[in-house]
Amino acid sequence: MNASIIAVTALLALIAGGIAGYFLKKKFVEQDNLRFGKTREELLHRSRREAEEVIKEAKLEAKELIFKGRQELDKEIKEKRKELTHVERKLETKEDSLDKKIELVGKREELVEKKENEFENKIKELEQLKVRNEEIKNGLLLEVEKIAGMTTEEAKRTLMEQMIQDAKNESARRIKEIEEEIKSESDKRARSIVATAIQRCAPEYAGEIAVTVVSLPNDEMKGRIIGREGRNIRAFESVTGVDIIIDDTPEAVILSSYDPYRREIGRMVLTKLINDGRIHPARIEDVYAKSKAELDKHIQEVGKETVFNLGIYGMNMEITKIIGRLKFRTSYGQNVLVHSIEVAKICGTMAAELGMDEKLAKRAGLLHDIGKAIDYDQEGSHTQIGVDIAKKYKEDWKVINAIASHHGEEDYKCIESILVQSADAISASRPGARREVLESYIKRLEKLEEVAGSFEGVSRSFAIQAGREIRIIVEPEKISDEAIINLSRDISKKVEEELTYPGQIKVTVIRESRAVNYAK
Repeated sequence: MNASIIAVTALLALIAGGIAGYFLKKKFVEQDNLRFGKTREELLHRSRREAEEVIKEAKLEAKELIFKGRQELDKEIKEKRKELTHVERKLETKEDSLDKKIELVGKREELVEKKENEFENKIKELEQLKVRNEEIKNGLLLEVEKIAGMTTEEAKRTLMEQMIQDAKNESARRIKEIEEEIKSESDKRARSIVATAIQRCAPEYAGEIAVTVVSLPNDEMKGRIIGREGRNIRAFESVTGVDIIIDDTPEAVILSSYDPYRREIGRMVLTKLINDGRIHPARIEDVYAKSKAELDKHIQEVGKETVFNLGIYGMNMEITKIIGRLKFRTSYGQNVLVHSIEVAKICGTMAAELGMDEKLAKRAGLLHDIGKAIDYDQEGSHTQIGVDIAKKYKEDWKVINAIASHHGEEDYKCIESILVQSADAISASRPGARREVLESYIKRLEKLEEVAGSFEGVSRSFAIQAGREIRIIVEPEKISDEAIINLSRDISKKVEEELTYPGQIKVTVIRESRAVNYAK
């Protein structure tokens, strides 16, 4: 459309230009005729001829412009037609899709309507059945009332009273039977459970001592171990924390340490140095680092194996490592790891006999002495250290209470705690479990009370908690409230100097004032 308008406009412009040229030329011709004396007819004829030529050229140009405009218009029309055809196809496709969806919706509506009709019919049938049942029920009640001579409420009340009375009589009789049965069977059952637990757990035991003997290939090796001016032996003892005793024993030296973990590292280091033959301070430090890494790995494997063999799952890896360290800890000559495994098995057996959670009981038994693995390095009793470890690694509250209460330091809050305390006593007191005999144990308690009673102002002293605590009662006239703090510190120092004991001993000083009078 735009092209045709442009072509017409151009044609009009050419015609107007031709006419304007015609009149201009006419004017020029008249002037020329006047100037040069030409006749008017010649000028007019010439002007017409030129005007015709101009008009002819303008028409040709206009036709050409019109032709081009038509071509562009036809092209544009074709493109518009293509677009319209594409749009029509899309609309047809959408219409088909809508028709299908409408058809599907119609089918669904028919199905829903059919289901609704079926549902309404079933509801009507149920209502009819309810009415029928109610009629039958009322009829039966009337028949029963006629036969019994009682109303429904009276029958219900009479039946309820009779049932209540029967239940009371039966419960009283049953309670009495249960009490008698418990009295007769409880002691027998308890003995059976403990005996079964002990019989199922009877591992071999070999007492450990505070020294380790290391064999030498020859006596010349002793000189190499000592080194020039004793530098090798000093370096060894400084790095490992273990004393080397070199005496007249042929082809052997003795490693001495109360810490079995350090003593084992020292044995590994000395064995490797002897096999290698190179013994000097730098080599000792290098071998010590490697041996410590090997032992730590071994400890981790021991902990994993212990947990696996007991069937305990979900144990934190750090606690597993600490369990492995119990292998190198002894208590009264009894290996703590062996003791902990015994306690775990006994707890599991008793829990199974009682119908309780066997795995939880084993877990509590295994971890009850976990604090002994690191009580060399930390302050506090092994019980408190164990509680801190269990809390740190999110153990069950029953396990924590079992650790805290297995020496009676806290109250028992669950059955598992009682089982752990019982199993701990069974494992520790069985024949051959610990080296300490009764006489030495009593002497240690007497010595503890004697040390506490040697201070001025002390009235009485009592060793309790198997010698883990000493309670001192002072005379209030001689010892003030401020003085009992210094007294407890002095007693603690004297106990440390004069007694040998495992773990630590709690010193408690009590000052009590009483006012007594009599009414006459």
